[in-house]
Amino acid sequence: MLDHARARPEAAALREKEYGIWQTQTWSALALLVRQLACGMAERGIRRDDHVVVVGENRPRLYATMLAVQSLGAVPVPLYQDAVAAEYAFPINNAEVRFAVVEDQEQVDKMLELREQCPQLAHIWYDDPRGLRKYDEPGLQALDTLIEAGRDFDRQNPNFFDAELAKATPQDVAAMFFTSGTTGNPKGVVHTHFSLLDRAAAGKAFDRLTENEEVLAYLPPAWIGQNIFSYAQWLACGYVVNCPESSETVAIDLNEIGPTYYFAPPRIFEGLLTSVMIRMEDASAIKRALFHRFMDIARRVGPQRMDGKPLALGDRLAYALGNLLIYGPLRNSLGLSRVRVAYTAGEAIGPDLFIFYRSIGINLKQLYGSTETAVFVCLQPDHEAKADTVGVPIDGVEIRLADNGEILVKSPGLLKEYYKNPEATAEVLTGDGWYHTGDAGFLDAGGHLKIIDRAKDVGRLRGGANNGAMFAPKYVENKLKFFPFVKEAVAFGDKREQVCAFINIDFDAVGNWAERRNLPYAGYTDLASKPEVLDLVRECVEKVNADLAQDELLTGSQISRFLVLHKELDADDGELTRTRKVRRGYIDQKYQVLIDALYGGKAEQYIETAVKFEDGRSGSVAATLKIIDAKTFERVPSGMRKAA
Repeated sequence: MLDHARARPEAAALREKEYGIWQTQTWSALALLVRQLACGMAERGIRRDDHVVVVGENRPRLYATMLAVQSLGAVPVPLYQDAVAAEYAFPINNAEVRFAVVEDQEQVDKMLELREQCPQLAHIWYDDPRGLRKYDEPGLQALDTLIEAGRDFDRQNPNFFDAELAKATPQDVAAMFFTSGTTGNPKGVVHTHFSLLDRAAAGKAFDRLTENEEVLAYLPPAWIGQNIFSYAQWLACGYVVNCPESSETVAIDLNEIGPTYYFAPPRIFEGLLTSVMIRMEDASAIKRALFHRFMDIARRVGPQRMDGKPLALGDRLAYALGNLLIYGPLRNSLGLSRVRVAYTAGEAIGPDLFIFYRSIGINLKQLYGSTETAVFVCLQPDHEAKADTVGVPIDGVEIRLADNGEILVKSPGLLKEYYKNPEATAEVLTGDGWYHTGDAGFLDAGGHLKIIDRAKDVGRLRGGANNGAMFAPKYVENKLKFFPFVKEAVAFGDKREQVCAFINIDFDAVGNWAERRNLPYAGYTDLASKPEVLDLVRECVEKVNADLAQDELLTGSQISRFLVLHKELDADDGELTRTRKVRRGYIDQKYQVLIDALYGGKAEQYIETAVKFEDGRSGSVAATLKIIDAKTFERVPSGMRKAA
């Protein structure tokens, strides 16, 4: 940060949209703010190795707070801003947190609620004062008060800040990120300055990133993916990070900024595509026909064009016309018209979804990594992006496969440890520096890594015609989620004769579909139970089955029976992590009666489920769910497919 402030003092470092207007903060202004915050924190008692919780959306002053904490040798601990208060209790107590910096009234209320469980939480500072004027709680202050105290402290101790900075070493702890916690309590992943900046620099070199990039920071800062792209790599490259006004304005802000470097998990790309398909359904017949005609050309020609392969003159002309009429306006509508490099990670992306974006001229690539590896392990080079791989190992990374197919990684970006958990650390880190990823996969002939699934989730079917066949639930689920009508899916089949599934419909997409057919409904539960909707989902399932039938390894993973859940899977109900990963073990227990009904041959099953509403109230949702049999297909031998 200080290097950028010295070399480019008036260059933009951060932008924030406030009341509809983009406000710019320069590197020199940021450096001054960080100095004042650090001095204020020191005056309030923050010392080297202390942990400081940071909770909120992407905000310039929260970024400055993390830098200030690190300047003192203390450790920022970002937590998910959409978590309920109870979810903060374990991280705060585990890390012995005495200080918290939060965004607004909502987060202040959560911290105050926790004080009985976390009595050591003595100091809480907030950025946005709205709604907090009449709060009178010990240790609760505005961030402006801390900044003012820092100014006074800096005037009285002008050498303090520089002296503290001089104590820092690359191997000092830089940050701690708590894992999603798909099973049990989350674990605190400890990273050093070296591990984070080394991987940020490796990613910078791989994609030739410069200070001229524009990035939109809209995902939770507590997710290491967002933290790397808009914090560590921001500092390594010096590009501009733009913070949206709110989660509701992200689509508008994306269009206004036009990022050149874009990062999103598959669910974001799924949502963008769903919105496109909904709009196309509402378009005129001529527009729909043009869209589908040129999308056929894009799927055939676009990926080859993105890979730099030669095209026939007719294909070039057809694609150019499609770019003028469809692809260009579509990229602009999505806010991705200026994107030079786009990445997706966090979970596997459906191949059809991946190909869609590349076919319309967006350089979407996949990467592989995790919280424990500081994200960057494998990246896809330009012109080598494949739907079924996650790229090649980048500089400094070694990959080895264990006997059971698990991927082992050696990298400069590996975690230092799990905080206060030496047993868990020993489970994932070998004595000679290899990290157990928990993922199953292999390297193909071109050196690209191919992920099958989580090693613990890959199973085998037992009994029946598919005895011994591989079952990879995530692969099946991702194929289902490509359809705009399917928001989430959970597949079952390990040690069973057949595969069954739970499905969540996408309420917006299916609602739009129902309205165009004059199909009335009264909320999610009612819509999900409509016979017409069940038929719609069955068609999606059977298309997936037909596709799986052509895969020699996974033909046995075709879905025989399914049901559409009466409620959306939700992180507040414990069914998903905050990064929207399915908590399979919890779902197995919570919905055991539904699983038994699927495999017991029942045609329907009554269930009542406890839920938490957005306002904090608890309630329940009850329904009798229809269980649908889906058509499965015989595997087509490869020779016959070629002949056909």
